[in-house]
Amino acid sequence: MTREKHRFVCQECGAEHGRWEGRCHTCGAWNSLKSFTIPPQTKRPTPSLPGTSIPPIPLAAITPDTQTRLTTGMTELDRALGGGLTPASAVLIAGDPGIGKSTLLLTALNALSSYGTVLYLSGEESTQQIRQRADRLAITGNSLLILMENRLETAMATIQTTTPTVVAIDSIQTMASDLIPAGAGTVSQVRECAARLIQLAKQHNFSLLLIGHVTKEGQIAGPRVLEHMVDTVLYFEGERGHDYRILRAIKNRFGPANEIGVFEMREQGLIEVPNPSELFLTDRNANVAGTVVFAGMEGTRPLLMEIQSLAAPSLLAQPRRATLGFDPNRLAMLAAVLEKRIGLGLFNHDLFLNVAGGFRISEPAADLAVVASIVASHRNLAVDPGLVLFGEVGLGGEVRAVSHAGPRLKEADKLGFTRCLAPAQSLKNSPRGLNITCQPISNLTEMMEHLFQSTFHNHHNK
Repeated sequence: MTREKHRFVCQECGAEHGRWEGRCHTCGAWNSLKSFTIPPQTKRPTPSLPGTSIPPIPLAAITPDTQTRLTTGMTELDRALGGGLTPASAVLIAGDPGIGKSTLLLTALNALSSYGTVLYLSGEESTQQIRQRADRLAITGNSLLILMENRLETAMATIQTTTPTVVAIDSIQTMASDLIPAGAGTVSQVRECAARLIQLAKQHNFSLLLIGHVTKEGQIAGPRVLEHMVDTVLYFEGERGHDYRILRAIKNRFGPANEIGVFEMREQGLIEVPNPSELFLTDRNANVAGTVVFAGMEGTRPLLMEIQSLAAPSLLAQPRRATLGFDPNRLAMLAAVLEKRIGLGLFNHDLFLNVAGGFRISEPAADLAVVASIVASHRNLAVDPGLVLFGEVGLGGEVRAVSHAGPRLKEADKLGFTRCLAPAQSLKNSPRGLNITCQPISNLTEMMEHLFQSTFHNHHNK
């Protein structure tokens, strides 16, 4: 009998080390090594048999897959999935604890049960707890099978016995295999369990839904390779002080990435929000200096968001640059461009930027709206409440073209906005027949000329 062995596994990349070290030599992460014990082996394992050779198939001889997608009964979820759930696909849904992942999953499984048997494997909640949630959501389905299990081999045997159309695992961090001498949730267990479940889904042609936990940094707990193994990665986001939730597609092999679905959490469950722009602009006060509306794009969906800025004199040697929902490094860059190109004195001002509603903006098309918001706050002037902006700002003060100008303008026109400041290049092929006046600009100087135009005009008439 061999003695026990101790190994240290990196929680970031999964690399194994013979002893503890402060830094992983594979990925460079600090304090990421966790120890686990390999029990002694009483019998030497049987060597594996050589694999049989499978001849490759010509591409033209492969029969195209004509299976249609499975609709989840939730338009917003289908949008994030790229039109529905693809058969034999693996989808990872990640989010903070209590954000509503299990509620979303149970609601979708109830609709998917119309296609056949659906198996819900829970390693965190008992069957009675799941029944209580189902009663709250008014869900009753005979084709929805529930099993409390966290042993991988038992779960795979149940899957092969029931032959379901959809399998849901809640969560992948609670599953453990007898072949891996480590506790559930470790890198080796998550990687092995996910790989075997995905392989089983491809072989038996059922869709696999995996619920994943996230770390305090907002990343999926376990190895990063998990995101590469699945076909689709969905992040379920939301602020604690708000009732809405955003389902964002980070990766999708069967549809567009960066697509979003918007929900509102209520007592009866998740309610879909068909027009999120109205949601984010509900509490807008248009007469406050530093408030502008940005016409953005999330995947293929146009979305109008309110951007708020506050420029206040600073008593610090190094003024603050704080943001919520926007990249702070990009804010610092745009502030430097304003100082250099149009002479706006921000070197002794604190800058605070907020995307109202807790939404996060990542596209550079928000630069023009951020710049306009900062200028309005610095000059303590309110912009035209019917104005929307979009465009990328370069280091030379030029306003660069962005894509999807048509959907942005149509969404703004639908919500009653009357003016738009945008790059001249983007407005060349703008749609006709809209009740919105487009003013093309090419640099920040032209933006300054048009930004307060309506404000000054109304003030002069009074």
